Amino acid sequence: MIFDEIKKNVFKYANKIFKIKKKPINNDLRSLYLTFFSALLLIGLFSSLPFIGRYTSKLISDSKLIDNTSKIDFEKTMLGQDINKKSSEGDGLILKNLFDDVFNFENTPSDVVRLNATTVEQLFEDTDYSLKDVRKNKTVKPVVLNLLPEEIKNIQNTKKKKELFIQIVLPLILEENNLIKLDRKKLFVILNKNNNSKREIKWLNNKFKQYGVEKKDLSTLKIRMDEIPVSLAIAQAAKETGWGTSRFAIEGNALFGQWTWSDDGIKPSGASSDSSHKVMKFKILKASVRAYQRNLNTHSSYREFRRVRAEQRDRGEKLNSLILVKYLDKYAATGKKYTDIIKKIIEQNTLTDFDDANLLPNSERVKNLI
Repeated sequence: MIFDEIKKNVFKYANKIFKIKKKPINNDLRSLYLTFFSALLLIGLFSSLPFIGRYTSKLISDSKLIDNTSKIDFEKTMLGQDINKKSSEGDGLILKNLFDDVFNFENTPSDVVRLNATTVEQLFEDTDYSLKDVRKNKTVKPVVLNLLPEEIKNIQNTKKKKELFIQIVLPLILEENNLIKLDRKKLFVILNKNNNSKREIKWLNNKFKQYGVEKKDLSTLKIRMDEIPVSLAIAQAAKETGWGTSRFAIEGNALFGQWTWSDDGIKPSGASSDSSHKVMKFKILKASVRAYQRNLNTHSSYREFRRVRAEQRDRGEKLNSLILVKYLDKYAATGKKYTDIIKKIIEQNTLTDFDDANLLPNSERVKNLI
């Protein structure tokens, strides 16, 4: 019916054109002209329909505040929108947006108490928090420390030192993963709605900034907003700090050896005089864990890591640290040698036992994640 109407109007329009001609045209010739001209108009109309459709779709899409039908496109996601990419806003602003919630930890009161190793061990004993129990029951007591005990470097028993270090960092890693889980859950609730509230839109815009998604692409956000396997985080922290004994860990709460070129950092003792980099320092341990997770979730060096993690998600698999570690070869200058060491730490200490551990909930929101 629609095409019959179009055809009728085309013939009517063509006939009008020929009627305004000053010179009379015989009926046979008029019929030939009408047919030819109408055919041209129809061909032009139908050939332009795809472009009209795309333009209309764009108008409809642009009129929406949030496109909830965004589909994962790995190539597009992995090729751009990285924190080290130049922006019209300026790199400093991008960095601030990415680590704004990390910098907020700087407001932590300066009188944070550093417990000694003996007190920490007693605290864990009093709360029945042991790694043996965690491996068996998969539950972790929410005992969160702000600082490492200085005496950890004096513990001669390697097994005891490792266990104390894991007990300290495990709740911190799980707590940050829980925050990501809550955000991820909220993201998918928003994506499954046809309309979003102003509060949801504001939250989304904040997350776009937090994860360095400049073009507000939802597929990019879905890939970046995800957990880091617990075993992988523990292994990297162990490697970077010597199981909590390094100067960077004790003095700067730096669990993951992240570099900075600002004045606010710790200069490595073995660095050359012309070297300008320092190791980032943090007010509390939790800030270091969050900065580490944000780094892996946004930096261009870890695109492949995020891609493989997303593929594991799409297949409904658990995040596999022994596979994912292969894609962190750019984390250190030693490349593959570094990833081999991390993999060895995971295997030798059976750290994958902690990948499905749950932090005992201290709120109803977290309880719903278990």
